[in-house]
Amino acid sequence: QVQLVESGGGLVQAGESLRLSCAASRDIFNINAMGWFRQAPGNQRELVASITSSGSTNYAGSVKGRFTISKDNAKNTVYLQMNNLKPEATAVYYCNANFRGYGFDFWGRGTQVTVSS
Repeated sequence: QVQLVESGGGLVQAGESLRLSCAASRDIFNINAMGWFRQAPGNQRELVASITSSGSTNYAGSVKGRFTISKDNAKNTVYLQMNNLKPEATAVYYCNANFRGYGFDFWGRGTQVTVSS
């Protein structure tokens, strides 16, 4: 089993920044991809950003240019830098990982991000 532990959530005002971290319990060198999803009350979980083992990234259109996903293989950690946050970013943010050799994804427990207007 692999554990993913998110941190860095909190309450901020619109326009401010937060950096989320996702620490994995094993090395992330052999990932297919890791990503951040979010789920607001009453909404479906949606992809925010993802990154592959080679460093290729993908973003939801609503966050392009403001959010940046990155990884540090030495620390087994993936980050999500969120700048110029908007109230609609309020949600629980979940870390997701798909490792080579596994037929399913791993999920963290989530971290709450609240953006006040």
